[in-house]
Amino acid sequence: MEIWINPACSKCRSAVQLLDAEGAEYTVRRYLEDVPSRDEIRAVLDRLGLEPWDITRTQEVDAKELGLKEWPREAGSRERWITALAGHPKLIQRPIITAEDGTAVVARTEEAVRDALGR
Repeated sequence: MEIWINPACSKCRSAVQLLDAEGAEYTVRRYLEDVPSRDEIRAVLDRLGLEPWDITRTQEVDAKELGLKEWPREAGSRERWITALAGHPKLIQRPIITAEDGTAVVARTEEAVRDALGR
């Protein structure tokens, strides 16, 4: 199990605290420092069963500067979104937990973290 976090994020800290309280074995990836490649983002999206626009923080300054709200949300634009996430990791929704069963969850709630633990 791996969790992608931004240590400054309260939701990330809460998720890590819950994992620790449950005695979970996991690795931490500080994705702003260890930026995921486009291939890694594709793999996480596949595990999540989501599209890149589904995990994009569109209210971030970078998103506004890129004009992401105006970008098409369709298959033909998928790679453009993935490239933006790789180039601007602050735009990636957090935390993301990759579960042992090959799936992943955006773990913004205690329920989502517990769901990942049960997989």
